Amino acid sequence: MKLQYELKIPKERVAVLIGEKGTTKRKLEKLLKIKLTIDSDGDVFLDGEDSLNLHTGQTIVKAIGRGFNPEVAFLLTAEENVLEILDISDYSGGAKHKLIRVRARAIGSEGKARKYIEELTGTHISIFGKTVSIIGSYEMAALARKAMDSLLLGQRHATVYAWLEKHTKETHGKFY
Repeated sequence: MKLQYELKIPKERVAVLIGEKGTTKRKLEKLLKIKLTIDSDGDVFLDGEDSLNLHTGQTIVKAIGRGFNPEVAFLLTAEENVLEILDISDYSGGAKHKLIRVRARAIGSEGKARKYIEELTGTHISIFGKTVSIIGSYEMAALARKAMDSLLLGQRHATVYAWLEKHTKETHGKFY
C-alpha cells in the first residue's frame, strides 16, 4: 500500500534538503526506502510503503527545515532520538520587538546560552525563525526543552544553568 506525507519547509532551506547535486535527498531516499518530491516553494512530498520510515523521513525533513545541518538531522534515524520544537511566538505575545528579545534570551550572548545547554545535555539546538528546535535522546531533549522553556519565560540564565546542572548530574551522574 502506497502512503504519502506532505509538509512545508521554508524556501531558504530547500537547497539544504536537496544537498549539493542532490546528495542529501538521495541519502534520505536510500536510507529510508522512500521517494521525496520537493518543489521550490518548500512543499515536500514523501512517498513510500513503510509508515515508520515515512514518519522518520518527515521528522528529518522537518528538522532540516528548522535549521539543522542534515548530518545532525540524520541522528533522528536512531530510535532513542527525538525532535522537540518550541514556538517562540508563544512566549512573546506576538509583538515583534518582544519576539526579538525572547529569541535573544534563548541564544544568549554570542550564542553562549544555546551552546551551554547543548553541552550539558548532549543535544543539538537550532534557533531558526520563530522556533527553538532540539534533537537528542528523549530524556536529554526533555531537559533541554525545560531549560529553554524557562529562559523563554524570562528566568535568569544562572538560575536555569544551576537547575540544568543539578538535573543532568542526577539523571546521568555526569555532564555530557
